Formats: sequence, structure tokens, C-alpha cells
Amino acid sequence: MDSSSPLPLQQTPLASPKPSKKSFVSSLMNVAALRTHSFKEDTYLVSTLKSSEKKALQELKDKLIASETCDAAMWGVKLLAGDDKADVILLKFLRARDFRVAEALNMLVKCLEWRKEFGADGVVEEDLGFKELEGVVAYMHGFDRCGHPVCYNAYGVFKDKDMYERIFGDEEKLKKFLRWRVQVLEKSINVLHFKPGGINSIIQVTDLKDMPKRELRVASNQILSLFQDNYPEMVARKIFINVPWYFSVLYSMFSPFLTQRTKSKFVISKEGNVAETLYKFIRPEDVPVQYGGLSRPNDLQNGPPKPASEFTVKGGEKVNIQIEGIEAGATITWDIVVGGWDLEYSAEFVPSSQGSYIVAVEKPRKVAPSEEALRNSFTPKEAGKMVFSVDNSASRKNKVAAYRYIVRKSASV
Repeated sequence: MDSSSPLPLQQTPLASPKPSKKSFVSSLMNVAALRTHSFKEDTYLVSTLKSSEKKALQELKDKLIASETCDAAMWGVKLLAGDDKADVILLKFLRARDFRVAEALNMLVKCLEWRKEFGADGVVEEDLGFKELEGVVAYMHGFDRCGHPVCYNAYGVFKDKDMYERIFGDEEKLKKFLRWRVQVLEKSINVLHFKPGGINSIIQVTDLKDMPKRELRVASNQILSLFQDNYPEMVARKIFINVPWYFSVLYSMFSPFLTQRTKSKFVISKEGNVAETLYKFIRPEDVPVQYGGLSRPNDLQNGPPKPASEFTVKGGEKVNIQIEGIEAGATITWDIVVGGWDLEYSAEFVPSSQGSYIVAVEKPRKVAPSEEALRNSFTPKEAGKMVFSVDNSASRKNKVAAYRYIVRKSASV
């Protein structure tokens, strides 16, 4: 049985820190934030289209009927079926080319040719032998706050020269890796609705930490070019995390391959701001623990994650979270995390009886910035409450945080 009693927070505010000089990465983040506001995801409702856009959609259909691709299909949807799903796909190509019909048709035809040549429709079923990369380099994990599937990309593992040689050692190996990367994307597309007003795109989170920029230049350019040419409007937002100081070099490398609409979807987060950035788009229980969330690799095997409560620890503040009404013999299990920790944490059990002693379940200790979410459990011998303390009084930085818990009564009760 879950306990759902109120959880008051005790706060001690501190004066705001003095403004500091903006770094280049901070400036990029501000620019990215402005771009984010300018991007609005398409609903794919034909009734909301401008008259010129409706005309372009019909014109694209007419041109398809007159072409040799009249029986073409993508992702199991016949493009001239005349239903909502077909309209969603056609609108993606039109949107990617600003409703210029001739350009959208050219893009669509080339994409169909590429899918046939590449064998994209059957790639999901292939065993490409990249077990060591699954859940590490590119993988689907949970959903964002709007219900979009989230794909995480992290290429820091290729900093290891042996790993790099095994995956990218020659052109054939590179082709196989690109095929595997397409496979991951195709799997994510299979869970999309292709329905007006539904979930028709994914979220991409790319971790730039330790990414060997020079060595992965060829692979990065090919992936970006391939995805932009053949998967239009499949990504609602691109979130870059752990952005290093040399991001300007990296950005200039792949920027020519991107359209302005693609760039408008970018969100850029420097190192140390990962959880703060991800929480804006993804709930903490869906964010992997390595990125400041509460989701562990095996959690999703047990069904939908238990929702977490979010709070902010202000600079110079100590927060106490109290969970009351815990009965004797009941077991409370909790997860708690603070983005970029670097503060003091403790947990204690306070008995209801005034004559009893407080139990130090977790003694006060400094939690390192790199530590993941903490998980623990406690079974008291008498009734009382749990108190978690997060002490950020030594810092001036506000930090996002989250926790969740479950209380199970003793089987003997």
C-alpha cells in the first residue's frame, strides 16, 4: 500500500548570487532557448492547415498518383490510402520543405528509393551483433512529459581506441554501425501513432561528454545527413547535454547539414545542468539515473514507473521532507536525487512516542556531484515518520530534485 500523506518542505532562502560573466556555452544555451520557443510541433490536423497548405497537400497527392510511386508505402502506411495516417506522413515531407511541393516530392521519391535500396522495412528484425552498444550508445528509454518516446545517444564510449577500432575500423564496419543506428530509429518510429493530434515524433537526447569529435566526424555527418534526408519531422526536440567548451567547433561541423527548422528544435545544456534541463521536458521517474533521474535500467520491466514528486533546493537552503504515518513493522522504500548533488544529505526516523530515540537511518554525508539517485529502505519497530534532509546551505546554486517512496505494511498485520 502506498502512503500519500502531505510532504511539507522547510526552506531558508538566501540572497541571490551576483551575476557572473557569461561563458560562450551559456550564450549558446540562451540562443537555443530562444530557438526552442520559435518551434511549434505540427498537430497534423488538416482542418488547421492554411488554404495554401491544404492545396499543397492535394497537389502532392496528385503528383504521386501520376508518378511511378502511386502504390508506395512507408512504415506500413500506404501513402495514397486517403486516410489520416497517410496525410501525417505526407505532411512531414511538406513541412520539411516549407510546403514547396516539387521539393517535397523529390525528397519523398528519394527517400522511397533509399528505403528500398537500404532494406529499411526489414532492418528492425536483423541481428547486427551490437549487443555491447545496446543501452549505452543509442537506446530508447521512457517518454517525455507530452508522451513522445525518448531516444538517448552517447558516444563517449568510443573514446576507447579498441572500441572505436572494433566499430569504425574500416568502411564496412562503419556501414554496419549506420545500419544499426537506423535500426534503433526504426524501432522508435514503430511506436508512433501517425495520427492527427497524436504522438508523431520522438525526442532525442545526445550526450556529448567524452565524445571524440575528430574521430567521429565522418560517422556523425553521415548519421545527420541520412536522418534529415529520410526521416523528416520525426524529431520534436533535440536536447544536447554535457556540452563541452569546444561545442562551437562541433556545431560548425554538422550545422551545414541541418535545415533552419531542425536547428530551431535544439536545446543546449552545458555540463552540470543536465538534470535541470531534462526535467523541463521529461519527468524525473523517466530520466535515467546517470543523468540525474530516478529511472534504473530494469525499472521499466516492472510496468510504468511510480510518479515522483519534484522540488527545488534553493541556494543557501536546507530542505526537510517528512513522510508521516508509518506504522510499526511497515517497510518504507525510497528513491531521492538532487541534480548535481554537491550537498549534504541524511535520513532519519522519528518515532511518534516522545520517549523514543531518533534513528539515524543514513548519517549526514556530502554527496558527490557524480553520484546517482539513492535508493534505500527501512523497517521501524514503532510508529513514526521518516525525515530526509537535503542541505544546500554551502552553495548559491538552485538545484532541481525529486523523490518517491512506497510504504508496505507488515504481512503479519
